[in-house]
Amino acid sequence: MKIINKYVIREHVGPLMFSLTALTSLLLLNYIAKRFGDLVGKGLGWRVIGEFFMLSVPFTVAMTLPMAVLVSTLYAFSRLAAENEITALKASGVGMARVLVPVLVAAAGLAGFMLFFNDQVLPRSNHRLSTLQQDIARKKPTFALKSQVINEVSPGRLSLKADYIDQATSWLHVVTIYDMSDPVRRRTINADSGKMELVGDDLLLTLYSGTMLEVPKSDPAQLQRLFYDIDRVRVRNVVNGLTRTDSTNTYKGDREMSICEMQKEYTTHELDFAVAHYTLERALVLATRQLTTGAAPTPLPPTSSAPPSSGMNEGSSQAGYTIVPAGYKPQLPLTIGHVYCGALKKAENIKLPALVKTARAAEVALTTHAVQQGGNGNTTRKPAVVPPTIAPVPPTLNPAGRTSGFVPPRGTVESTTGNIDVAGAIETARNRMLENRTSMNRYGVEIQKKFALSAACVVFVLIGAPIALRFPRGGVGLVIGVSLGVFSIYYVGLIAGESLADRAFLTPFWAMWAANVILTIVGLVLLARMGREGATSRGGDMSEFLEGLRTNLAKVARRFGFPAERRHKPA
Repeated sequence: MKIINKYVIREHVGPLMFSLTALTSLLLLNYIAKRFGDLVGKGLGWRVIGEFFMLSVPFTVAMTLPMAVLVSTLYAFSRLAAENEITALKASGVGMARVLVPVLVAAAGLAGFMLFFNDQVLPRSNHRLSTLQQDIARKKPTFALKSQVINEVSPGRLSLKADYIDQATSWLHVVTIYDMSDPVRRRTINADSGKMELVGDDLLLTLYSGTMLEVPKSDPAQLQRLFYDIDRVRVRNVVNGLTRTDSTNTYKGDREMSICEMQKEYTTHELDFAVAHYTLERALVLATRQLTTGAAPTPLPPTSSAPPSSGMNEGSSQAGYTIVPAGYKPQLPLTIGHVYCGALKKAENIKLPALVKTARAAEVALTTHAVQQGGNGNTTRKPAVVPPTIAPVPPTLNPAGRTSGFVPPRGTVESTTGNIDVAGAIETARNRMLENRTSMNRYGVEIQKKFALSAACVVFVLIGAPIALRFPRGGVGLVIGVSLGVFSIYYVGLIAGESLADRAFLTPFWAMWAANVILTIVGLVLLARMGREGATSRGGDMSEFLEGLRTNLAKVARRFGFPAERRHKPA
């Protein structure tokens, strides 16, 4: 049986590598074509352009690897059936379920690799790519200017707005320039049109037919207006070189975070949502009591020292509107992100070989902000990120005895003191629930997507193998047709599910896993009917599929009373 397993796996390797290379190249070229305008004309070196291309590959591979699994499954099983190798295996007593076992095991291993890839490699490459794109955009600001937007040409000194910018000729139409280089003598320059060009490290703007509004230093109460036919504005020391930014200290989006990083953000927003929900319930109770008893509400004074709620700053709109007991700790539901991150923490505590420990120590050293060497040679590391904690407020930090300006750590909940503005508490709690629910859905969708895309490798094997065995004469047409159909259904389902989850119509789980569940059910049904596949290369093509579909539709039509023509097979 080992020979059969190796033979079946080897039949999939060639189509898998070819389809992965082809699909990745096509999608990569499409992505680069969209970004081509951001690269041309900026004098970038080949190393920078090569880095841009290489950082674009992981995002493309994350989409094309499940596609390649389906293509290789369709092609390999279709070829095995067309060349009667499936018939030989069945004659030898090897069932189709036994043939599928090595493919499913390999697909499960590939799904595990893809989960690691989506969790560790993809976020880092996306973050570096985003940082590189920002650095490239700052290289020549004349190419980065956008129409109908106030563009900051020189930070804090000069901003420019134009109704239309011709990127090819560098012509500007209906120009407005805000000169803030001198805080006392500010100018606003208007022009009907203009031309921009780089002179060394300076930006030269030639303006035509406009006015200049300026407040003179001698009399700030006056406004001086000058008319001109041609005016030249020179902005000195405009950055023209590519300055690389350290990607470790820049902001990360949701697609630039690992699963555990997103899970921390998700837990923080989930805690704040629970606090806001509790506050809303208590505020509604207080409002009902006020309406019933007729007591007038006593709002909080403007200078209230009530502490902020979970992670909120003291000056925010939420300060003083949280009605929770001290040490309030809501019960948060267990999610797949919690399980995954918990398993990773347990894996880190396992005793590792000396070589692995050395590599792990080197990685930790690179991610720390500061390394201080002691007198005895020991190394003390300061962690870059402190995870949020959910813990009761210590007695020494209660609202009554805390010092002015104290801000509790993120994730800590305190109770408020004083009278509560019930109407303000209700409105604030409602807004906080909406904001946190939106953030939870965004992070939850990205977490579930990483697992769903990984599981798609197994799902595509379940649906691809029975289709290929049912139509052995389908050939390349079957592979292309079925692949395009399944890809369209699956990725449209992902996009639609993400949109519905962002609007809170679906939970993040069902938004990302609905396509997997539907295709899995279809695949299991096809596997149950797998004994009806064509036995030789003379049958089982697409015409047989269309004929069978027409016959089934005719039976359904006759059952509901619609006339349907009976077609008899030729003798």
